[in-house]
Amino acid sequence: MNGLQRVMAAVRFQPTDRVPVIAQVFGHAAMLAGVRLEDYLRDGDVLARCQLAALEHYGYDAVFAFVDACVEVEAAGASLRFLDDHRYPFCLRPCCTLETDFTRRPVPDPRRDGRMPVQLAAARRLRAAVGDAVLVTGCVQGPITLALQLLGAETALYYAADDPAGFERVLDYTTGVAIRFGLAQLEAGVHLPLVFEPGGSPALVPPAFFRELLLPRLARIFEAFTAAGALGSWLHIAGPVQPILPLYRGLGVDIANLDYYVAPEEMAALAPGVCAAGNIRPMAFVLEPPETVVAEAGALIAAYRGRGGFILSSGCEIPPEANPACVGALMVAARRAAREDGNAPA
Repeated sequence: MNGLQRVMAAVRFQPTDRVPVIAQVFGHAAMLAGVRLEDYLRDGDVLARCQLAALEHYGYDAVFAFVDACVEVEAAGASLRFLDDHRYPFCLRPCCTLETDFTRRPVPDPRRDGRMPVQLAAARRLRAAVGDAVLVTGCVQGPITLALQLLGAETALYYAADDPAGFERVLDYTTGVAIRFGLAQLEAGVHLPLVFEPGGSPALVPPAFFRELLLPRLARIFEAFTAAGALGSWLHIAGPVQPILPLYRGLGVDIANLDYYVAPEEMAALAPGVCAAGNIRPMAFVLEPPETVVAEAGALIAAYRGRGGFILSSGCEIPPEANPACVGALMVAARRAAREDGNAPA
């Protein structure tokens, strides 16, 4: 099996020659290649070249046409500050206020606004290079995550509590941004855009808010992507997502990214039929020896062996400064498990 076949078989709960591995390597690809992070974040050709080098180095099953979490908010008008070390850019200040008319505000054009074209260029080059050999993954910010960026987290959350109807107009706008950007990524060649929605975590907003305000908008996003040919729907929400996991199946989620809060037995009970991706602690790739990552990964593979529907991954992005031996430990664990199961290493 190749990487794409392996991932899609796991999504469908079908047998695989080994557990698919999707290491969420973004800026780490630049560090591995000895490229300045800012150069990686501003040039789609550089990003793609670093992703391809990391793919060759590690041998996992996906590459990411993803710049950083500030692409959409920058394209919508926010100013960013770029840093020279291992850190990503951040917004200097919110670009919207409570007086902003989100019914009239233009949705960014992925072909020209901010660094959206950088991400599209990376997608085109990656798909041209790997074809259907591995999964080419894009990314969009989810509705509430982008709303928190546009207004500032404190302002947005107070607005949601004080004027739910007004906040829904913000969410309708950010949903439109996600759909337009995701469709452009699919046209550029990604197999699917991951929806990155940390703002939807029960650690931040009540499950009732997720069910009433976010769920229908996430469903709209996934429906649009599926209609445009996406191979699956991948939702990334961090934290203790147990209260909302039972909603994933009805939402149309095919892949649920999980971090260390969610045990395999909880995933099996709360979201049957949804493929799990996770859930090695991201900082383990920085702070722990490779042997620890191998052991944690092996335990996860064993725990999901009877259930199926599992992609070995990190709970969130692997930090740029990660130890390469710890990233490689994911493949060590996957190949070791394949040998134990009587399959040839892949």
